[in-house]
Amino acid sequence: MISKEQIRRVRALHERKGRLESGCFLVEGEKMVAEAVASGFTVEAVWRRDEIGDEAMSRISLLKSPPPVLAVVRQQPETGFSMPRSGLFLALDGIRDPGNLGTLLRIADWFGLDGVFASDDTVERYNPKVVQATMGALFRMPFHTASIPGLCKDFRLAGGHVYGTFLDGVNLYDRPLETGSDSPSLIIIGNEANGISPEVSAEVSDRLLIPPFPQGRHGSESLNAAAAAAIVISEFRRRSLSTI
Repeated sequence: MISKEQIRRVRALHERKGRLESGCFLVEGEKMVAEAVASGFTVEAVWRRDEIGDEAMSRISLLKSPPPVLAVVRQQPETGFSMPRSGLFLALDGIRDPGNLGTLLRIADWFGLDGVFASDDTVERYNPKVVQATMGALFRMPFHTASIPGLCKDFRLAGGHVYGTFLDGVNLYDRPLETGSDSPSLIIIGNEANGISPEVSAEVSDRLLIPPFPQGRHGSESLNAAAAAAIVISEFRRRSLSTI
């Protein structure tokens, strides 16, 4: 059974204010809850539909169809970051769509990136839509909130490269790329509507273009942020494989 007070506390996690006050967030579905349990995150409570009933699960769930299981998980405090001598990292400059952030974390996890950084104005990573879209990557990918312009400076001072995509950039497929094997590399993905901010653009060392096909064709104005990230990161990883 689940009490009215417990329902109230779980429902409070639907809102950012409730997540900030409690330090917890929701995880829904068998796979996602299993990922949470297997991770280093602390699982505070687990509620099963066959134990509390469809009506109660519907009241605490944010999904259209109440899931078989839902968990309340404690947020992990962010750890400090020390600049490594190598590695490939992703920085998110003002990503606002929860689905995009979740997908970007999933992409970073798929390609084995060494960490993800996000600006203060990027959507909260414990937003329920972000959590669901990560498909478990949230529990595996190192995540840091940071000043992205300052982070770019740190990477360059460490002898690394800072990459961003621009319409006036150099063709991604025609230029050398530092894949992170010999020095740290940072890939910047900008806001869905405005791209990389001027403050961050000024700190980018390598401006890249994802070319349309055929080159010079005038089609869509731009790519979705997550799609752009997948294309760029995939090329970095392809270059890594070619040097092994």
